[in-house]
Amino acid sequence: MSHHRISPNVDDSSDQLAAAFAALRTELELPGEYPAEAVAEARKAVENHTLPDRDLRDIPFVTIDPATSTDLDQAVFIERADDGYKVLYAIADVPSFVAPGGALDAETRQRGQTFYAPDGRIPLHPEVISENAGSLLAGQDCSAFVWDFELDRNAEVTATSVARGTVRSRTKLSYKGAQEQIDAGTAPEVLKLLKEVGLKRVELERLRGGANLNMPEQEIVQATGGGGYRIVAAPSLPVEDWNAQISLMTGMAAAQLMLDGKVGILRTMPAPDERSLLHFKRQTKALGKPWDGEITYGEYLRTLDASDPKQLAILHSAGTLFRGAGYTPFDGELPPNIIQSAIGAPYAHTTAPLRRLIDRFVLVICEALSNGHQIPAWAREALPSLPEIMASSDQLAGRLERLAMDTVEAALVANHIGEEFDAVVISGSKPSNGTINGNGRANGNGNGPFGIIQIAEPAVTARCDGEMESGTKVRVQLLKADIASREIRFTLLP
Repeated sequence: MSHHRISPNVDDSSDQLAAAFAALRTELELPGEYPAEAVAEARKAVENHTLPDRDLRDIPFVTIDPATSTDLDQAVFIERADDGYKVLYAIADVPSFVAPGGALDAETRQRGQTFYAPDGRIPLHPEVISENAGSLLAGQDCSAFVWDFELDRNAEVTATSVARGTVRSRTKLSYKGAQEQIDAGTAPEVLKLLKEVGLKRVELERLRGGANLNMPEQEIVQATGGGGYRIVAAPSLPVEDWNAQISLMTGMAAAQLMLDGKVGILRTMPAPDERSLLHFKRQTKALGKPWDGEITYGEYLRTLDASDPKQLAILHSAGTLFRGAGYTPFDGELPPNIIQSAIGAPYAHTTAPLRRLIDRFVLVICEALSNGHQIPAWAREALPSLPEIMASSDQLAGRLERLAMDTVEAALVANHIGEEFDAVVISGSKPSNGTINGNGRANGNGNGPFGIIQIAEPAVTARCDGEMESGTKVRVQLLKADIASREIRFTLLP
C-alpha cells in the first residue's frame, strides 16, 4: 500500500506514542501473548493436518488483499460459463486446525477476533495457523471450504454449493497492483471478470436497496523502518468494492443455506427508523444535496462525493443510519428479523475465519447443509453463546480503533499548538457539558457551543469551540493536543 505523507511530527513523539499504546493495551485489557498450551495444540494440529481428498489444485485461484497481509482467508477464480459465470471462492479451512473443546478453541472464543493495534496485531489464532498452514498463501497446498457459484448473465446466483477441497493459490495480488493492471489493460482474465461480475453485483445491490457508506478509510500505519506512525486517509479502490461483492455474495448464500436448513446464525441489522431517516433528510437538505426518498438511501449514498466538504458531512451524518447490527442464532424456528438492512438481504459472516471466530461455525454448518451431512454437535451447540462472544469482541475492537486513532491524531498535531488550519465542519455546533477528545467524544467538564471539524493536513478530526454550521469551510486554531489523554481541541477563528 502506498502512503500519503501526513506529517513528520508524529515521529518526534514516538516515545510518548509507545507509552500511550502500551497504556492503551492495559486500559482495554487486550489479550497478551498466546497461551503456551494453545500454541502447542496449534503446532500439533499443523503437524498432523491432512488435506482433503478432493483435489482442486489445478484451478488457478488468486488472492487479493492489502500488500502486507499474510493471513489470507479467501482466494477467487472466475470464468465464463455459457452466457453467465462460474465463480469458485475458497475460504481457509480453519475448523480443521481447531479441536473442539481444546485449549486453542477456548482461547479463540475468549478473543473473538483479531485485534489491530498500531503497535502490533493481536491474532485470533497462533501465527503457525493464521500466517502459515491455515493461510491461503501462493504456492502452498491448503485445505479450504470451496464455494461453487453459477451466475446468470446479470451475475445473479442460480446455484450454490460448498465443500472442502485442496487448493493452491497461484498469485498473491495487492489491491493497488490489481487496480493498476485493470486500469492499464494488462490484467489477467480473472481480474477482468472480477470487474465485470463486481459491477453487475453492485447493480444488484442497488436494485435490492443495499447501502454502502463509502467513507474514505483511515488507517494507522507504521512508518517504514519504524520510528513513527501515519494516518492514511484515502478512498477505497474500485477493485476493493468488486472483490467485496464476491464476499457479500458468499455471505448471502450462506445465510440462505442456513435459512433453508432452519439452523445457523445470521448477521442482522434493522432498517433505520422513521425518526432517523427524517433527521437525515433534513440534514441533506440543509447541506445542499437533498434526499427526497424517491430513490433508496443506498442509491443516494452512492452519489455522494467525499471530496466535497458538504457531502463529506452528509456521509458522516449517514453513519447514524447504520446502527443495531448483531448476530441472530436460530435452530428449528426462523427468527422474525432476518435482514441485514445495509446489504438488503439475509447475510452471514463466513469468509474471514482466520480473523473472526463466528465464521468457523458458519462454514461447517453450511458445508453440512449443502452436502446433506449431520451438522457437528460442537457447532450447533455453540450457536446460543456466539452473539454475546462476538458482541463483546466487536465492542472491544471498536474501542481500540477509536482510542488508537485519537492517540495518533493527538501525536500528529502535538507540536503545532497555536498554529492555524483550514478545516471542514463535520458536525455543527451544539451545547457542551463536557470536553471532547480527538474524535468528538465526551471526556470531562466544559461549556460553550462546539462542533466537530476535520483538517486535511495532517488528517485529524477533532472538537472545535465556537458556533459553526455543518459542511462549511472554516479557519481554526489549535489550543490543545495531549497524547496521554488523547485530547485535541481547536477554537474557531473569526
